[in-house]
Amino acid sequence: MKQTRRTFQQLALACAMTFFLGSVAGLAVAATADDLDREAAQALQSLYKINPTAALIAKNAKAILVFPKIIKAGLVFGGSYGEGVLMKGSRVTEYYNSVTASWGLQAGAQSYAYVVFLMTDKAVQHLDKSKGWEIGVGPTVVVVNEGVARNLSTTTLKDDAYAFITDQQGLMASISIEGTKISRIKR
Repeated sequence: MKQTRRTFQQLALACAMTFFLGSVAGLAVAATADDLDREAAQALQSLYKINPTAALIAKNAKAILVFPKIIKAGLVFGGSYGEGVLMKGSRVTEYYNSVTASWGLQAGAQSYAYVVFLMTDKAVQHLDKSKGWEIGVGPTVVVVNEGVARNLSTTTLKDDAYAFITDQQGLMASISIEGTKISRIKR
């Protein structure tokens, strides 16, 4: 009886979280390609203003993935969703989504933006050829925080990709893009 009650509670919680995350994910979807292009350009310019190292890295990047708004929510089970663009030079060439699922000790909701600078042809080719790039598998991605940013220069850029997380709003213990799956979408 006790096991049946626990299983029912877990199932009810999973259903509630699925409904909640589905509702939240709908908010993260840009209405049109033009809206997404504009939001991505604004997110990138905002990052450059608050972190000059990002602008330096951009000059050497082969391509840039920009996710202007990721919505993350969780209560034991959680997830995040958002849509973004791939830029080569100053031109948007493709559209992608970013999806993460998680479970564990977590509660809350927040939004944030993240930008991944693809520094090598290998990283760009992996993104192009994969059916979905899972961060943490494939090209090396360094998440840049203030400490890492202080030590980066054009001569120290050795990794395949550098990710910046910015514009955090809401209440949740932490943000990680490890395990995030990035997949091409049509817009």
